Amino acid sequence: MAERSHECWERCYGIIQKRLPVLKWLPKYSLQWLQLDLVAGLTVGLTVVPQALAYAALAGLPVQYGLYSSFMGCFVYCLLGTSKDVTLGPTAIMSLLVSSYAFHDPSYAILLTFLSGCIQLAMGLLHLGFLLDFISYPVIKGFTSAAAVTIGFNQVKTLLGLQNIPRQFILQVYYTFCRIGETRVADAVLGLFCLTALTGLQQMKESIPKANRMEPLSVRISQLVVWTTATVRNALVVLFAGLVAYSFQVTGSQPFTLTGVTPQGLPSFQLPPFSKVTPNGTVSFGGMVQKMGAGLAVVPLMGLLETVAIAKAFASQNNYQIDPNQELLAMGFTNFLGSFISSFPVTGSFGRTAVNAQTGVCTPAGGLITGVLVLLSLAFLTSVFFYIPKAALAAVIICAVAPMFDARIFYTLWQVKRLDLVPLCVTFCFCFWEVQYGIIAGVMVSGILLLYPIARPRIKVLEHEQETLFIQPAGGLYFPAIEFLRDTVRKRTQSESRLCNIILDCTHVSSIDYTAVLGLSELLQELQHRKLSLVFIGLQTHVLQVFLAAGLEGFHHFPNLKDAEKSLEEELSHAGEALLDGSDSILPTSGIIQ
Repeated sequence: MAERSHECWERCYGIIQKRLPVLKWLPKYSLQWLQLDLVAGLTVGLTVVPQALAYAALAGLPVQYGLYSSFMGCFVYCLLGTSKDVTLGPTAIMSLLVSSYAFHDPSYAILLTFLSGCIQLAMGLLHLGFLLDFISYPVIKGFTSAAAVTIGFNQVKTLLGLQNIPRQFILQVYYTFCRIGETRVADAVLGLFCLTALTGLQQMKESIPKANRMEPLSVRISQLVVWTTATVRNALVVLFAGLVAYSFQVTGSQPFTLTGVTPQGLPSFQLPPFSKVTPNGTVSFGGMVQKMGAGLAVVPLMGLLETVAIAKAFASQNNYQIDPNQELLAMGFTNFLGSFISSFPVTGSFGRTAVNAQTGVCTPAGGLITGVLVLLSLAFLTSVFFYIPKAALAAVIICAVAPMFDARIFYTLWQVKRLDLVPLCVTFCFCFWEVQYGIIAGVMVSGILLLYPIARPRIKVLEHEQETLFIQPAGGLYFPAIEFLRDTVRKRTQSESRLCNIILDCTHVSSIDYTAVLGLSELLQELQHRKLSLVFIGLQTHVLQVFLAAGLEGFHHFPNLKDAEKSLEEELSHAGEALLDGSDSILPTSGIIQ
């Protein structure tokens, strides 16, 4: 009894550990891990604060909503996440989607967060993460590349200080060039300087050689200083731009477009808005959901795709395992709880996750430090955000999304498989119209390319002997393919008048459906009417059971080609004797394995 109770407890504890991964690493936590997690958390925190302000602006929301969205994921993922590297928070792609589906309205953005969290939680509990497997790599790259162009160009107007530019991409390009003469010189100069500085620091970071313990201490310290400076480049550039703007403010003139007043303090904990009061009346919950439309599918799915892809990449790089369904639960809880503190939808950030990994983070506890830093910024630094020029935030976004555009993928697919360029280009082009149309079109094209070989399988057709036609389908037989197979048999038998036997080799047929069986039954009857015999060979056990259960009239099958040929020869011999006796029956009647 005691042993059984102990086994039961171990089983229950294992289930709890699976749902609360923190219980796996917390008992082993050490002082050395704490030091590394502390450094990583501070570094990521200095990166996330300026990015949060910039991504809120990209989403069309007041900048404080970027900070509201940046700390819940840090705390939730520490408890529920299975990757030591991943950080959850605002990202460029998610901000673009929020801009499209929340209509620059915080109420819609918060409700979208709540509903996305519920959908992601349901998918995690039902283990539906496999649905992401139906979004092919060319579709993902087409979307991210188009998003990089869209987001980057969207910030050009802010960089130049232009006003009243439409959101739709084509119109945005047109009006940006039409109003180029209205450029605010100060914003343009500061923005270009910030772009240059960010690009230079990034190149500097990539050119730093790996630290070698054999090098002098001064060299290693200088490398560390340069690496740290380049890593927190966003914070340094935004701080510099803010100081420049503040110095102009002190002198009584302000040539830059500033972020403006940011409410100080932590967000209040309250229910998401399930209705919205407007000058024209109250918009109900149903009306808000209907207006968001496809966003309720696109936002959760793209959030899952981004997080799981990042988690898998860093797990493979750093040699540990993740649980995709647990990752869905972690992000679902983050969005669900985040909606109560006015967050917009968040997902895994590749850039900040890379910084986290490079600084040597050991556990998800590093996120706690990042979350605390964001909360301190909300509590004490929001008055400073007033002086941050919008052009500087635009430069941060442009540099963040630039690596997302992968021009090499077009050349790679041209070299590897040109057909994959079709979903890539379709997704890329349609995303400039509307993001959801690009993703849907890309998935549909990928689906067509996936289904085409099923509808038109490769079929080997050979004249095995003088009076025998050998037919071998290359894969499973499903209802879209049966007419193609019947037409192939019909055309060959009509062109070869001397044929009297058809052998259908099903060695490669691993599965079959009822419609295909019905089609083969009709083919069998048609051939019998024309005095031709059709036999099957190489049927796998489960496929054979389908045929036997269907009870096809005149169905004959053999384990291999040799047995089929032997039986057909005997039947032809019997048929010849029967003809001499005046009988016209030439169909096989023996050698049948039932």
